[in-house]
Amino acid sequence: MTIAFSTCDLCDAHKGDLSGGFRVLPPVFRDFGAFRRFAGPVSTVKCHEDNTLVKAALDEPGQGRVLVVDGGGSLRRALVGGNLAAAAARNGWAGIVVDGCVRDVAELEVAAVGIRALAVLPLPTDKRGQGQRDVPVQIQGVWVRPGDWLYADADGIVVAAQPLHAL
Repeated sequence: MTIAFSTCDLCDAHKGDLSGGFRVLPPVFRDFGAFRRFAGPVSTVKCHEDNTLVKAALDEPGQGRVLVVDGGGSLRRALVGGNLAAAAARNGWAGIVVDGCVRDVAELEVAAVGIRALAVLPLPTDKRGQGQRDVPVQIQGVWVRPGDWLYADADGIVVAAQPLHAL
């Protein structure tokens, strides 16, 4: 499903929202996936240098959701690589936002999914089976909750407590 939107228009329409229901992520994320624009309801994973739960999530049907991965901003291990990006595309995820690193850039660029992350690092994670699924997470100081809606395009990433009308 393609959703027509502009994060600039969404910000214009919701700039006076003091409820906390509309949030903007800081401009620290780089674009890696084949889809530059993506949106969908949020599912979350909170993990530290262990992508076991990221893989488990992306191996499930995505149903147009966006997986938001709270990697604590770690720049020491890559939480998503080419295999997981391919799984996300195959399983119908709209996008992945990683507060951490990714790897396999050439494979990410052709994966039919939106991918944003802080940086690239070739070192994979450890597999300890640790982390949490579908819990509220703080991404670069901004709260993101399961069931929120995330919108990403060339101008940035915004999160809302409910779906926003296309503008």
